[in-house]
Amino acid sequence: MVTLRSSLVWAMLACTPGLAAEDLGAMWGTAAAEAKYYPIVNIPIPSTIPMRPGGLEVLPDGRLAVGTRRGDIYFIQGAFSTPPKPEYHLFATGQDEIFSLAWKDGAMTATSFSEVLRIRDTKGDGVADRYETLSNNWGYAEGHEFAFASKHDPQGNIWVALGLSGSYESHNLFRGWAVKVTPQGEMIPVCSGLRSPAGIAANTQGEMFVIESQGPWNGCCSLKHLKQGAFLGHPASYNWYAFTKDLKEPVKPNSNSRLHLERKRVKEFVPPAVRFPYIKMGRSISGFRLDQTGGKFGPFAGQFFLGDYTLSILLRATTEQVNGVWQGACYPFREGLATGIMNVEFSPQGQLIAGGFTTNAQWPVRGTEPFALQRIDWSGVTPFEVKEINIKPDGFLVTFTLPVDPETAANPANYDVSTYTHIYQAGYGSPEVDQTTPKVLKAVPAADGLSVRLTLERIEEGHIHEFDFAKVRAQTGTPLLHTKAYYTVNEIPAK
Repeated sequence: MVTLRSSLVWAMLACTPGLAAEDLGAMWGTAAAEAKYYPIVNIPIPSTIPMRPGGLEVLPDGRLAVGTRRGDIYFIQGAFSTPPKPEYHLFATGQDEIFSLAWKDGAMTATSFSEVLRIRDTKGDGVADRYETLSNNWGYAEGHEFAFASKHDPQGNIWVALGLSGSYESHNLFRGWAVKVTPQGEMIPVCSGLRSPAGIAANTQGEMFVIESQGPWNGCCSLKHLKQGAFLGHPASYNWYAFTKDLKEPVKPNSNSRLHLERKRVKEFVPPAVRFPYIKMGRSISGFRLDQTGGKFGPFAGQFFLGDYTLSILLRATTEQVNGVWQGACYPFREGLATGIMNVEFSPQGQLIAGGFTTNAQWPVRGTEPFALQRIDWSGVTPFEVKEINIKPDGFLVTFTLPVDPETAANPANYDVSTYTHIYQAGYGSPEVDQTTPKVLKAVPAADGLSVRLTLERIEEGHIHEFDFAKVRAQTGTPLLHTKAYYTVNEIPAK
């Protein structure tokens, strides 16, 4: 099999132009302040090890496993100690670009472009000696057709998101689909409509989500719910419905429309749960994980943490179900990482590991290192942040990590809200369109100061609602660490 080593860069950047000079500066201008709460710790990589981190996993014995772009899997002892004292051990080699790892029942499951592979050490000498293909029941012919996978779900399945051919079309079987692979190796088609997906993970309710890149039929990066039988937006993969058992091809969406309008035409259409405004909140969002540390990583337990390849940043996202449809919000978290982030993983100690790489100046990233493994630790000090936003029938409930100053929080004039959506089109990406500026009519802080109920004159269906909280202060007078948040409204709750 021929490996196209430029493939990942093309896929993750989705064939966008190179970064402009102004993109290479501070993302949110908060890196120094962020370090007080979440310092970045470098995990040294010996010069003798060709490490381009992709897939990440934590082994039962506490070691960190890293799958690489070269196709190796390393086990690392000491990555989570302070300071890190890593010892690298080569467990497996000879695969293709590995961007997903999952350990279960004494075996490593590695997902690459063409297959889901179960890898074992049957001799107990620390080196893999059995390589078993669980499934390769999809087409693979060229380097844009990558695959990203989940951890095992409760039934032991691995969910796989398959990128399109050339990032635009679907020339090979099930390209542009999400599938799941059972422990017995059966491949089950789940849903169509993907374009250039990356990480997959489950939320606190156990529902699987995938991250999608900006591009054709995608105005910006987005978090999409992998619902059985759904269509997720890009119609290039319709040609494989004939190869499913009981899924029927939906009607084709209209180009130059809007997401919420096409939902009414295409009954299988499941809209993005969270949309990430382009550049403001990521450019090529990659692997993500749910914070299940129980507070070891700070006040954001139960939320998604996502990497971004191009901008070398980390983001947060929350999800909620309204009228049977998933939606939610995204928030800035941490900038200043060393390279393009491919994946993240939480340690048992409550640290967030981020790994990735870049290749050359053709597709630059903001981080300056060619590759890196880094660890984000929580200092134990809680930042004043927007913790979560939830929709209400006539507005939003904004929850903070620390109590707000009641005087500034109760003034509706201290909240700026704007809305916009994207053109849903076959063309590449979209500008922000259909802008509105709904007025905040009322702001009512809770008695404990940890939340504020905002009443708006109007909620815009199908729009991203951009919030600016720059005028809000904590009880101590401290401003917010990050002042912006973005909520995607697919549904409005009934009163």
